[in-house]
Order: sequence, then structure tokens, then C-alpha cells
Amino acid sequence: MGPLSGIRILDLTTVMMGPSATQMLGDMGADVIKVESPAGDPVRLIGPGRSPGMGGLFLNANGSKRSVVLDLKSKGGRAALLKMAEGADVIAYNIRPQAMARLGLAYEDLRAARPDIIYAGMFGYGQNGPYAARPAYDDLIQGASLIPWLIAQVSEEGPRYVPSAIADRIVGLAAVGAICAALVHRAKSGEGQRVDVPMFETLVSVIAADHLGGLTFDPPLDGGGYPRLLTKHRRPYRTSDGYICALLYNDKQWRSFYAALGRAEAFDSDPRLRNMGTRNSHINDLYGEVAEIFRHRTTAEWETFLEAADIPFAPFHDLHSILEDPHLDAIGFFGQETHPTEGAIRRMQPASTWSQTQPEATRPAPRLGEHTRQVLSEAGLSEGEIDALIAQGAASGAAAA
Repeated sequence: MGPLSGIRILDLTTVMMGPSATQMLGDMGADVIKVESPAGDPVRLIGPGRSPGMGGLFLNANGSKRSVVLDLKSKGGRAALLKMAEGADVIAYNIRPQAMARLGLAYEDLRAARPDIIYAGMFGYGQNGPYAARPAYDDLIQGASLIPWLIAQVSEEGPRYVPSAIADRIVGLAAVGAICAALVHRAKSGEGQRVDVPMFETLVSVIAADHLGGLTFDPPLDGGGYPRLLTKHRRPYRTSDGYICALLYNDKQWRSFYAALGRAEAFDSDPRLRNMGTRNSHINDLYGEVAEIFRHRTTAEWETFLEAADIPFAPFHDLHSILEDPHLDAIGFFGQETHPTEGAIRRMQPASTWSQTQPEATRPAPRLGEHTRQVLSEAGLSEGEIDALIAQGAASGAAAA
């Protein structure tokens, strides 16, 4: 019984941005109905899996959902969706609004089915600008939102994308907040509404907030950029036998670091270390000097040193060691579950902790069309009507497991 128990969401999203958002809402207790085309969400085919259409990437973004297959380009499929919308609180989609309109599923169409519905779209660009109709993908939005340019400032390799679907994930998180806020507004006012969560504007707001700097002012006070984030030495420190992540940030931490090295006088005698402003002005040189110091002890020695000096540090993990992290192990972050068709799988638990309505996975990731008959029946369609939709190819259901 999560905090969104009783909320029903029609999830028309695919790939990563939308599905990651709706999985979080499902973990919070919402009844998320994933509406897929007859071909299914294309991410079903990415990566290894034990069964066709059940790859690892799909499993990690589509738990806590039911799957219904409808051909929304068909008259019957569209009619079935509008019937389902009568009992839904939210419709979430991540194709361009122009494509939704061509399907006859614009906000006005859904609002006719349920006047107080929340119509939440995640797509590339805000609809009031010249990019409105452009398609968008994570790589493109990263590039347009400064990330590759920023990386090029600290790397000799030139611009590149972050090796994570970070735009999709950040916009998905933003969409969760927007949908929950819209639900609160409806609870107070009775009003549904259309909510647009554009990728470009969302990611620019996150990245530019760190780097506008003097460009915040008119006229500008400098050329922008946060020096501490743009030094080439802002990276895990190489030790004599590996790497460690450590951060010297405030006055106390810098003073403690030099004191523990037996160089207590350095903090007071070096004008570069005087305060956060002077350190920021010389951060490239200072971080470079610290990086050289770290090379002369082992990772284990640095862990002991940093803990004794009360300086923040964290392990440098890879994809295998993260699975054995003692903290994550203690809290059961990587939980085990037995999927009805895929067997034993690993599932990450919701990161937040609640005293009353703890979010948790409500059901395993579904097979394509696993719940078509069940959901259409709940929407009021008779068994004969469902059979007719399936015979027409407007709907389909999964074969028995």
C-alpha cells in the first residue's frame, strides 16, 4: 500500500525516459498499465535475456506494471484506450505531441473521456519554440544541453556524451515530481490538466545552474563556468594500487588534510588556501597537487587516513564491485526476486525510505500483453468484445507462461 495506492496510470511510454518514471510511480503503489504496440517496447530487445523480449534493460525499467497490447493506429485499439481512460487518473506518454494528435489521442481527446485526467508528456522540446516538432533522443539532448562541451573542457579527447542515459533519467525524475504535484492539485481543486516535461529545457536548467556563474548577471561578470567542476583533476584519485574518491571542499577538510600529512602550517601559509573563493580561483593547481600526493599510498591506507581526518571519501566501484558494496548489502538495495518466467533476477529497491507508506515493487516486469484481457475486462469490455479486438489485430495477449 504505497503512497499512490488507488491511482491508475495509463503508460504509453517506451525506451527509457518514460518507463523509468512510471516504474517509480508503480513502486509508489500506482496501478501502472503499460500500453504497448503489437511489436512491444523496443527496449525489450536490448541486452541479454533468458526469454525473447525480456532483456535486462527492460526488466530494470518496467517493474510494478501490467502490460496491455493495443494497436493505437486502429479504430478498435484507440476506442479501447479511450474506454480505459475513463477509469484512469494519469496518461503518460513520451512521443511528440504531434504524433499523439495524429493518433486521435491529444489532450482534448483524453479529457473528453475523463475531464479531470492528468495528461503528462515527456518529449524533446517545449511546444512554444521552433524546435517543438523535432524528434529527440538522450544523446541529442545531452549535446544541446552543454554536457559534451563541458567534458571537452577537461578532456583531451574532445566532446563526448556521458555513458549513461542521463537526460532520460533526469527528465524521468522531473516527470515523477510533476505528475505527483498535478495529482495534489487535482485532489485540492478537482481539476485535471496537461503537463509537458520537455527534455531540452529540463536538462539545460540542471546543467546551466552549475555553470552560468557570472553570466547570471547583465552585463556578465565573467564568461561562466564553475572552475571546481571544470578542472581536469576533478576525478577519482589514483593511489599506488588503485583509485579512491575523496573530496576536500570546506576550510575544515583542507586544514585537516594538511595537518594529517604533518604539514599543518600549509593551510595558513599558502594564500591559495585562505577560503573557498581563493581555492576556487586556484583549484586546478591545488587539485593537481593533491592528486600527486594520493599516488604515494595504497587505497586501504588512504581509507584509514581519510576516515581518521574526517575527510569525505567513497569507494571507486566497477559494475561487479558495486554489487558487493557493504552498505548496499546491509540495506538490501540489490534485492532478489523470482520472476515467473525469467527465474531469479536482481532488482534495485526504491532508494527513499518512508515511515508509513514505503514504496516497493508491486509486481514483476510483465510479458508483452500479459494483462490485456484482464485490463480490458476491468475497463468494462465484454469477453466477446475483447475476442473481437484480438481477432481484428487491434489487441493481443500473451500466451500462457
